[in-house]
Amino acid sequence: MTVDVTVVVATRNRREQLLDVLARHPGPVVVVDNGSDDGTPEAVAAAHPEVRLVRLGANLGAGTARNVGVALARTPYVAFADDDSYWAPGALDRAAEILRAYPRTGLVTARVLVGPQARLDPICAEMAAAPLGAPADAPGPSVLGFLACAVVLRRAAFTDVGGFADRLGTYGEEALLAMDLAAAGWRLAYVPELVVHHLPSPSGRDPRARRRQEARNRVLTTALRRPVGVLGAVVAETWRDPERRAGLRDAARQLGWVLRRRRRLPAAVEADLAVLEGRAPARPPVTASAAAAGAGVD
Repeated sequence: MTVDVTVVVATRNRREQLLDVLARHPGPVVVVDNGSDDGTPEAVAAAHPEVRLVRLGANLGAGTARNVGVALARTPYVAFADDDSYWAPGALDRAAEILRAYPRTGLVTARVLVGPQARLDPICAEMAAAPLGAPADAPGPSVLGFLACAVVLRRAAFTDVGGFADRLGTYGEEALLAMDLAAAGWRLAYVPELVVHHLPSPSGRDPRARRRQEARNRVLTTALRRPVGVLGAVVAETWRDPERRAGLRDAARQLGWVLRRRRRLPAAVEADLAVLEGRAPARPPVTASAAAAGAGVD
């Protein structure tokens, strides 16, 4: 049993998928239901009375659901899972060990294996390439993004930066949190020895609506934290894509909210984003001896 990590699962209308993976989660589990109407909360309550179940009563978005789950956690670390994913045996205990060993690391993100064939998610190859290098005081390559279903983080770090922005809802909500953690001085690291299994299935959800929401959230996140020049480039790129143009209009309706909350990133974090976006050269890898020194290993 994992005693230092709470697993928070956000779900909506995926009863069977959730029941298939829920028993695989070790330690304390919080399931936050986003207004399911397919019997998901009732099924969870019946099959898993040990799980802390929260019914939001409406679809408030994955970010809000995770915020609610983290607020209920009492462990020092929190892992997120989707309703069609689970952590490999031993991964959460190992993640807790890593976070204890690297006190400046606020979040570790895992290797994601997709489907019964356990195919590597393409985003993991990008993170492993480590254009930001691997600092001595981090357990792996630095990243400024993550898949929510594949992270373990310090509850205190998450709470200190305010968690996910409720206004962003679902799809692409991770980017702003990653920026805010980095701006607060936390390391975010890709640690491939940690493994998540993701078992996606046809959801019946509208892919066009998803692309629209992703576009909206990308524009909003950029407007909240990035220089005006970067925002202009993102707006122009979004406008040229007919499928995402509606998301730009949705973002424009949030102008007042953005202006009240806009806060530029520290120069060092903005410089890291320039590296990730190909506007600056990649960082050299750190030596093994320097990495050991950063972890306090003699």
